[in-house]
Formats: sequence, C-alpha cells, structure tokens
Amino acid sequence: SRVQRQRPRLAVLPEGRGDHLRDAVRRGGGDLVAVDDARAIVWVDPDDPAGLRRTLDDHPHIDWVQLPFAGIEPYVEVLDADRRWTCGKGVYAEPVAEHALALTLGLLRGVAHYARQDRWTGPVGTNLLGGQVTILGGGEITTSLVRLLRPFGCSLTVVRRHPDPIDGVGTVLGTDRLHTALPTTDVLVLALALTDETERIVDAAVIDALPDHAVVVNVARGRHIDTEALVAALRDGRLGGAGLDVTDPEPLPDDHPLWSLPNVVITPHTANTPEMGAALLSVRVEENVARYGRGEPLLGPIDVDLGY
Repeated sequence: SRVQRQRPRLAVLPEGRGDHLRDAVRRGGGDLVAVDDARAIVWVDPDDPAGLRRTLDDHPHIDWVQLPFAGIEPYVEVLDADRRWTCGKGVYAEPVAEHALALTLGLLRGVAHYARQDRWTGPVGTNLLGGQVTILGGGEITTSLVRLLRPFGCSLTVVRRHPDPIDGVGTVLGTDRLHTALPTTDVLVLALALTDETERIVDAAVIDALPDHAVVVNVARGRHIDTEALVAALRDGRLGGAGLDVTDPEPLPDDHPLWSLPNVVITPHTANTPEMGAALLSVRVEENVARYGRGEPLLGPIDVDLGY
C-alpha cells in the first residue's frame, strides 16, 4: 500500500504577525503548530536575525526556514548548512521590474524634469525605443524586465556572475567584463543581489565610463552605488539622470543633495509595496509548504555559501 505522508508542521514567527502567511500555510496543506512541535519556520520579521538565531539554537530540530524577503542581507550571518533555507527571491520580480521600467521612462521622457516645473517649458527627453539597456544581475527581476522591454526594441546586455545565455538578451557578460558594455549604454539598470563583491559595483570609474546622456536606475540595494560619486557626476553633467528606489543611506536624510538634483527621481523603496507583495508572497509560501509536504525541491533556495 502507498505510504501516507504526514502533513508538514510549521510555525509562523514571531507570534502575532503574518496572518496572511498562516493562511498560506494552511492552504499549502500544512499544520500550524507551536515552534516546539514544528519542523519548519516561516520567519516574518524583516530585521531580527538575533531572534531567529536564538530560535534555531533553542530548536535544532528545525529542518527548513522560509524567509519572506528577497534581499536577506540582515540574515546572512544566521545562515547555516544544517537545514534548508529559502527566501522571497523571484516573488516580487514583476512589480519591481515594472517600477524599473517606470523610472526609466520617467527619466528618458523628461517626466522627472517636467514634474518640477511651475510653468510651460521647452521640450526635453529622448526615446527608450531602440536604446541600449545594460542590466546588472541575471535573476527573476531581469527576466521580467527583459520581457517588458521587448516591445521597445532595445539592444539588451546583461552582466551577471555566470555569463549563461538568457532568452531575449543579445549579450550576456561576466561581471569582470562590465566595463566593455558601459561606453554604449543608454540605461544602466541595477537588479542584483547585494554581496561583498557587488557593494559599490557602480563606483566613480563605472559612472565615468558611461556616456554623459546615460541614466542609472537602481531597484536593487542602495549600497550597490557609490552615492558621492553619483552626486558628483549628476551635478557636473557627466550623467543624464538617476532613478533610485533604494539609496545609501536609507532612508535618505531630508537634507541630502540627491533630493535637490533636477535629474533625479527618488521613490522610497516602494518598487514592491506591502499591498503588492502580500498576495505574491502568500502564493510562494503556499507552494513551498505543499512542496515540502511532498518532499519536492523548494522555490527560492538560498545558497548559504554565496549568501543569497
């Protein structure tokens, strides 16, 4: 006779938060239990790695941890090789890619410029159509953005850690060849994970290698960009503009010079709002709980060695 699998037992922690994820666990066929009886945890606090580490130290039997966040920088030091780890990578790709496109169009077509005016002014702006777009990162955000850019007939270059081909992308380069793509780039989009290797990947040398008309769009992490170098280039006219959903520092202080630059659009880390993300994350958790119960590979696995 066929062996009957036991329903997976999960705890959603900290207590009192993440009701939508508790519903997702149930829909995925899991049982919600106290952490003492759980085999897996859905951790919902975005910034309490010490709390998670204490929980795991006190409950070494936990086999799987689901982190709901795509970027897991605060939790890198908590990762271990003793259990399975998954995160929200790929969950928020669609809204984030859409936001990257919105920032790009707003900058190129002069929306950022005109939004600051209080009278009728002269024409500014250029087309995205047929432009050269370079994307740093080869994950799900990039996959979504490549699809959104298809109608614009752009020439696409992706720079990623492993230069494996990507459908719809003409050129894929390793990170060590980033500078070869920059002189012809009209739009540089950052959509990569933050690691020690990618922190300040866009530094003064990268910015100087871009054409003066180029725009930089960052929907990844603020620390990917050397902010002082960015401000200097924007002030001096050595860069066409910047669309920033993330900044360094973040939140950006009220008196920061980026606020006053006319060729900058800043959104307060809202490429994916909680309202957008809750439904998307619930689907991911439901699917992973079902997969966990069936003994299948989980979505959004974290590479413990790479830290993302």
